[in-house]
Amino acid sequence: MPSAFRIDFYLHNPMRRIVLYWLPPVLWMGLIFWFSTDRFSSVETGSRFDQLIGWVAPWLEEVSRARLHLLIRKLGHFTEYGLLALLWMRAFESGRWSGRSGEMMGRWRARALLVILIVAAYALLDEWHQTLTVSRTGSLVDCAIDTFGGTAGLLLRRLLTEDEAGADSSIRDGD
Repeated sequence: MPSAFRIDFYLHNPMRRIVLYWLPPVLWMGLIFWFSTDRFSSVETGSRFDQLIGWVAPWLEEVSRARLHLLIRKLGHFTEYGLLALLWMRAFESGRWSGRSGEMMGRWRARALLVILIVAAYALLDEWHQTLTVSRTGSLVDCAIDTFGGTAGLLLRRLLTEDEAGADSSIRDGD
């Protein structure tokens, strides 16, 4: 059985914290960067989407297929930046930002604001990167969708964790 020192060292090892908490959002940003290359342009994904939708729903007209393709692409923006925000929040919560319970809401807001700023800045950088590719264009609308996706991800997480915290406190209080 491992000693308490070994377990404590394992859990608080700075390199482990970097790998487990800080590397995932950076890797996800790299994946987003790859998604913004010509390989994932609307033309490229559209041809694959047409093949798939032609097999699944051959009755859809071309206009409906184009609208569905656009919707799926925008939902992709929304979800990939929602996940990015969740990964950054997880990284910031792994540090020393926690404090007394009375300070937690203020600290959560500070972390959330920082995460939203990171998401918005990366969305702008990503759209700028797309202007440098052959078959992509940058869009401030996509930046707004990305930022809204990040914000929605954080708010959804907050709502889900508040419910869990409320259930735990009601159990402890004997309700």
